[in-house]
Amino acid sequence: MLREFSLADVITLANGFSGTASILAAMKYLDVHDARLLWAAFAFLPFAALFDYLDGRVARWRRKNSLLGADLDSLADLVSFGVAPAALAFAVGMRGGVDALVLVYFVGCGISRLARYNATAAALSDESGKVAYFEGTPIPTSLGLVLVLAVLTWQRRTGAALPFGAVDLGGFAFHPLVLIYLVSGSLMISKTLRIPKI
Repeated sequence: MLREFSLADVITLANGFSGTASILAAMKYLDVHDARLLWAAFAFLPFAALFDYLDGRVARWRRKNSLLGADLDSLADLVSFGVAPAALAFAVGMRGGVDALVLVYFVGCGISRLARYNATAAALSDESGKVAYFEGTPIPTSLGLVLVLAVLTWQRRTGAALPFGAVDLGGFAFHPLVLIYLVSGSLMISKTLRIPKI
């Protein structure tokens, strides 16, 4: 099967590999508490974004757009810009029961957003096949959340030192900072918010 992949598909896989490497580095950080692993987890995601940008450019340049490529792109984006940012939030200290619910909601919004894009892209595209706008924010905007976490890590404001602290909600810990994930996920699934596609 891999022999049938185009160059753009291989670049898309590199996106997914970068996201997976970020998740694994975050998990290893939780095991050994070596800060270099957390920084590695952050560092893999800009590479994922670069590959996400390049795969579309290469597909258009080589005129090899396909349904397989579109599905590969969505699956890689889900790993890199949905699951990996949620894993990083967990790694830096948002580990309460309510936090987990919000992070699951965020990933669910990413899944829904990508599925909706795949289902509606043909109807929203012009005669050249280009989609004029996104309904809801694109999932790579979650890199903004990752940037916030990286800055907090640099300032050593992780774990118990997270901004706004932790609140006990009926025996479940809740870090108010996790609400940035709630907002980001909600914006992804918005039907009324339209973002022009560049």
